[in-house]
Amino acid sequence: MLLLVTTLFWFSQYIYVPFQTPYLVGINISTSFIGIIVGSYGISQVIMRLPLGIAADYINKHKLFIFLGSLIAGLASLIRLFFPSGYGFLLANLMSGCASATWISFMVFYTNFYPSNKQQFATSTIIMFNNIGILIAFVFGSLFFDNLGMNTICILSSIVGICGAILSLFIKDNKEESRTYISLKSTICVCFKKRLIFFGCLALIQQGIQMSTTMSFTTKILEDLGATSILIGCSSIVYMICAVIFSRLSSCKLCENLGPKICIPFIFFILSFYCVLVPIINNLFIILTLQIIPGMATGILFSYITSEAMKDIPLDKKSTSMGFFQAIYALGMTIIPILIGNIAEYFSIKYSYFTLAFLCYLASASSIFYYNFYLTKQKKYSGNNNLAD
Repeated sequence: MLLLVTTLFWFSQYIYVPFQTPYLVGINISTSFIGIIVGSYGISQVIMRLPLGIAADYINKHKLFIFLGSLIAGLASLIRLFFPSGYGFLLANLMSGCASATWISFMVFYTNFYPSNKQQFATSTIIMFNNIGILIAFVFGSLFFDNLGMNTICILSSIVGICGAILSLFIKDNKEESRTYISLKSTICVCFKKRLIFFGCLALIQQGIQMSTTMSFTTKILEDLGATSILIGCSSIVYMICAVIFSRLSSCKLCENLGPKICIPFIFFILSFYCVLVPIINNLFIILTLQIIPGMATGILFSYITSEAMKDIPLDKKSTSMGFFQAIYALGMTIIPILIGNIAEYFSIKYSYFTLAFLCYLASASSIFYYNFYLTKQKKYSGNNNLAD
């Protein structure tokens, strides 16, 4: 049931996303303000995720947060429906960000069903259903937007979100009430773990690039090249199909053998090519094919970054850690689209994508240094096999 609710939740959150930027351009919203609107989705997540994580660890009622998240996701699209303007979308995106902040509880509640040696599998599974929800949303959006418009998409988003909230009331319990009391100080201290901060910063770059490209300005590039809304939808569908496939592959034998030490820097390096090529290629179908690369990043890279960040986190502090981790990458979902929007406004969209490519190179080099030098040094001084903080 939880995986079904996860699918409905992300369907509600993303059915309008591929068409948001073209729609806002169509009602004469400036590129810089579009960047703010897209980035506002992350602003409320930055603010809400850590407090929600701490609250989830304290009251230990993840099902409540899952219910509220699904409900708010549905209500946000009602704002888009009744206030179809730049400021209406800004408010709705802030609400959607609050809904996405409850993703902490979805992930922690699900992964708590699995032992520590199955956490990568559990993480990749729920991320796969996250991507399935977004994929189905993009398919429906592509079918309905051209003929029925943004209003119909927003109505469908609201209905599905509210249905998800109702179904969340029937989620099977995993006996989450049995944990012992922990102090606020010891809970917050987990946020200072170096490992958590480092992988949070990598997620900041990956999620910021995803939000700035496939979820926003790549659709504008396609539109400028003459793509119809159907082709724009197909571009998003290709991306999400790859994200679903690679989410499952992230727990396969090959990826397990390669491990995060190889996969994380390699995929960041490949993602940099996407950022370089998309703004300089004038062929719609080549850009469509290139959507495979961010799909790989969402499916494998993000799964690995998340599981690596949560490694060795105590169960009673997992929600707080997840909240802090998600707050860090939500910052990237906020500031990177705003940065890219302003670079595109004052220079060109080509230079904004080159900036994203530089961030990919930085993330790749940083992860190589972390695994090959920092962790080796930490192991040498600690005298045991534990990973860094």
